[in-house]
Amino acid sequence: MGPITTELATHLDMAFSRAILVSLSVAIIVAALTALAVGSFVSRRAVRPLRELSEAAGAVASGDYAVRVARSGYGAELDALADAFEQMARSISRTERSRAEVLRDLSHELRTPLSTVRGYHEAIADGVLPADRATFERIDAEISRIERLVDDVGRVSSAEERGLDLHVREIAVGDLLRVAARAEALAFDAKGVRLTLRPGSDSRPVLVDPDRMQEVLANLLRNALRHTPSGGHVELSARSVGEAIEITVRDSGDGIAAEHLPRVFERFYRVDDGRARGEGGSGIGLAIARALTEAHGGHIRAHSIGPGTGASFVVTLPVGRLDRSGR
Repeated sequence: MGPITTELATHLDMAFSRAILVSLSVAIIVAALTALAVGSFVSRRAVRPLRELSEAAGAVASGDYAVRVARSGYGAELDALADAFEQMARSISRTERSRAEVLRDLSHELRTPLSTVRGYHEAIADGVLPADRATFERIDAEISRIERLVDDVGRVSSAEERGLDLHVREIAVGDLLRVAARAEALAFDAKGVRLTLRPGSDSRPVLVDPDRMQEVLANLLRNALRHTPSGGHVELSARSVGEAIEITVRDSGDGIAAEHLPRVFERFYRVDDGRARGEGGSGIGLAIARALTEAHGGHIRAHSIGPGTGASFVVTLPVGRLDRSGR
């Protein structure tokens, strides 16, 4: 090109500066637009599932427990949040359904004895029945039934909410079984049902509140007696299974159909509604047994091959010992 003059050098510097300025401007604009596009895309992906969760939470708060949130697929964390919300919604739905059923069943259970009491009251007022001792004893029996039902509901609610004051201590399983069998012996003899006790050879103690566990066993034995005809047999036994003790109440009575087994521990649920009510069952004894067992860290299950084959109720309790401080 030959010698570069001062004027040419000036023009070259200006052209170079202009090219650098244009390149930087274009790069900045492209980078800004790209950042805005990427940011908008990412924010929409992140905000949309959160918005859906927020709308679903509002629906649940308004009482729509059927609303569900599908997994978004936008990340493990958002999917885990959607799964947790799904589980919460289902749990609330079950709780509300159970609450409605309990209120309906409780109303039904209270209506019968209250109607009976009102009937006696009107009969006495109209002079149809004499106001004598026998009549008032019948009324007192119905009032006692109402009181027993209310007490049962309170106990099972306290146990399910872990509101019981348990006085836990070591006790041999055999002692629990013998006390329970002795307490129910007269009722079994009166109906003509044989009660057999097999406490087992395991001497390991369990950590329980003896009074509460006696209530569990009493409910199971009374349930077995209620559904076992005269001449039948009920066995109360215990055995060691690993680090737990299984207490079994087995009867030769009515048995339970397969479709009823998952629900026998629900409050007010009866396999045979008419028969149980006629014999004085409140439909809540097994619910109390389950709640008290779970309050002790154990669990309870029912087993039956089918109607007419008898049933077994198994209470599983963890084996343990108190330390020197008594805990």
